Amino acid sequence: MAKNAPAGPATRRRQWGSEKRAEPMPIVHLRPSAAKLTWGRVAIATTVLFWLAYVVSTILRRFLDDVGGFRFTMEAISYLIVVTVLTFSALMYLVARQGALRRFREHQRVPRGLLDAHFTEDHGALTVLIPSYAEEPDIVRLTLWSAALQEYPDLRVVLLIDDPPFPSDPEVRATLDATRALADEINERLAHPHAVAQDAHDAAVDWLQDAGPDAPLDVVRALADAYLASAEWLEEMAATEDVHDHVTEFFVDQVLMGLASELRLTLLGLEALIEQRGTIASERVRELHRRLMWIFGATADTFERKLYASLSHEANKAMNINAYLGLMGATWRPTESAEGTVLVRLDEGTPAMDGDLVVEGPEYVLTLDADSQLLRDYCLRLVYFLEQPENGHVAITQTPYSSYRGAPTRIERIAGATTDIQHILHQGMTYYGATFWVGANAVIRRRALEDIVQIETIGGHEVRTYIQDRTVIEDTESSIDLAGQGWDLVNYPERLSYSATPPDFGSLVVQRRRWANGGLLILPKLWHQRRARARADNAVTLGEWTLRVNYMASITWASFSLLLLLFYPYDGRLLSPLVVGAALPYFIAMGSDLKLCGHRYLDVFRIYGFNLVLLFVNLAGVLKSIQQAFTGEKIPFARTPKVRNRTASPGLHVLVPYLIVGYSVLTAWRSYTHDNWGNFAFALFNAVLAALAINAYIGIRNSIADMALGLVNWLYVPKPEPVAAAAPVAADGKAVDWAAILYHGDRRLDRDLRRDEERRRRLTHR
Repeated sequence: MAKNAPAGPATRRRQWGSEKRAEPMPIVHLRPSAAKLTWGRVAIATTVLFWLAYVVSTILRRFLDDVGGFRFTMEAISYLIVVTVLTFSALMYLVARQGALRRFREHQRVPRGLLDAHFTEDHGALTVLIPSYAEEPDIVRLTLWSAALQEYPDLRVVLLIDDPPFPSDPEVRATLDATRALADEINERLAHPHAVAQDAHDAAVDWLQDAGPDAPLDVVRALADAYLASAEWLEEMAATEDVHDHVTEFFVDQVLMGLASELRLTLLGLEALIEQRGTIASERVRELHRRLMWIFGATADTFERKLYASLSHEANKAMNINAYLGLMGATWRPTESAEGTVLVRLDEGTPAMDGDLVVEGPEYVLTLDADSQLLRDYCLRLVYFLEQPENGHVAITQTPYSSYRGAPTRIERIAGATTDIQHILHQGMTYYGATFWVGANAVIRRRALEDIVQIETIGGHEVRTYIQDRTVIEDTESSIDLAGQGWDLVNYPERLSYSATPPDFGSLVVQRRRWANGGLLILPKLWHQRRARARADNAVTLGEWTLRVNYMASITWASFSLLLLLFYPYDGRLLSPLVVGAALPYFIAMGSDLKLCGHRYLDVFRIYGFNLVLLFVNLAGVLKSIQQAFTGEKIPFARTPKVRNRTASPGLHVLVPYLIVGYSVLTAWRSYTHDNWGNFAFALFNAVLAALAINAYIGIRNSIADMALGLVNWLYVPKPEPVAAAAPVAADGKAVDWAAILYHGDRRLDRDLRRDEERRRRLTHR
């Protein structure tokens, strides 16, 4: 188990109501019973029947009876639209869930022996790309180690550092230097266990050259010693880890000790074999030795695209990854120019020199967020899946990430619960062919990326875009692009990856606003793809179409629908218990899924309140999508300031939940005075849950501080920073930058454009 240590600077005070459970769910999903599948079908049918009953008994009957005038008619139409889209989203949840249950019931885990035998003969090289921007070195270190300890025969881990390469702030510089040193630290620490495993393997190969099909027991004893040494090395590393939060605890218990436990399990089998004087094939002994070399054989490296003027410096994760993908499979020579250091591609056959950048061209690429961790055989199992003959059409496979357990704050626990629910839904979407790439972790067939690459020349340099950066949900758009080229995406039905969830409301705002921005912009591409596939006799199925549309647009219609339900006083005659009946199967199923994922059944109400306080956040993301659609300008990724070890929230995002509580209380009082009991119950329900959510997820004191800070920022107008002028041209020529003049020509236009861009940026942030 993890070693206790004094609380470090990243430690958060554990809140009342936070998560006590530390161990994650089993890797393989529990096999659902036939009864569970039957009840899932009943839930789908019940939702549809209650919606139909509401339309007939409430809406159509009112129209046939000619009740009300123009206002009532408009209210009835809008209310029907609201009920319909919300019911549709609930139905899509139940449909995706049903698909996930079917996959969990059918899944059979690949035996370890088949994995070892497969990668002995044939395998493709794999490079793990970990984009990082202003991340804490301690968090990045855990991610790098979880990738480096993957049981894969040909593995390279590259940390793509996107921080400004020459910071002036000493603290920022120290953090950057610590991040840069991580790769060398891993290489140094892996060198010894890898050398031991290599020597043991070579000795076994020599011993087995003259042996028969079965290995001598002396060779088996040496193999057992090698496994014991490897397990002890991992256990020693685990014992020296400074465990100061639940993420580090996961790394120790699940990554290090989990791998050590598997090695000790193999050791137990070998010891039993020796004691019983059994026989084992010589080839199997070689495979078991190779496994140890795989575990410790990874190499780690770093790359910084901002050191090179010839690479895109667009401030987003997609272009950070694209920059390195564009270099793969070639050798590049850094060359100085007036623009800065540029990379020049060498022709094939040109001998490399010291200082040249040699970038391997692997068959597979794994993209991994800097705050995620992989369990030990993630790469082995997913690449094995891709290399099966029947899966040659699969471009990307992944296990949708789950949340770290043991969250110290209530908001992190509930955000983690929604993440675990999404894990199930994404598994179900694969059942209907509607998989979306979730960019936190995925194994990608690099050949598939070449089918969607877009090449353009910017400033005289070739820029390759594999992963679209048109929106901030770049993985979603790339999923549509790959499907348009005939590739499939598959979610592997096991829990093999974990990722961090926001620990406070401010960081949650940044994440959820980004998630809500972009889906509307991708919908037209999906529509055109549907028509193209229909013409090619590869029509999009109804399940795929509806699930994809719901995935990309449900935040939009759910946010506007909830806004109407909260703030518009609909006629009481439109309310009906049938609406509650249509929603009930959704909430019951979600509660059951939460319980299955190790959470609490009543968390379904906490998630409802959670969504209430995020209403304006989601609306802000949707409005940003609409803004981008009209202006054509990319929406920049915004970071919020830090306040006492937490991320401050924009004042308006904190104020709106209070307005929801206030207006709901007012609506409840008005409904009570008019004996409108349906509206009274709904308004009171929203007021109570929103108030509890504010206290639990934002905090009264923190919300007051954030609103005050937001007011100050709104009133304060920063003094514009002067734009640096071009170097003057002196008569004696000493101040003339001849290299810049010859390379760039007249740069006054560039200076004017930069000034205009700075003014636009300040106005946007205001």
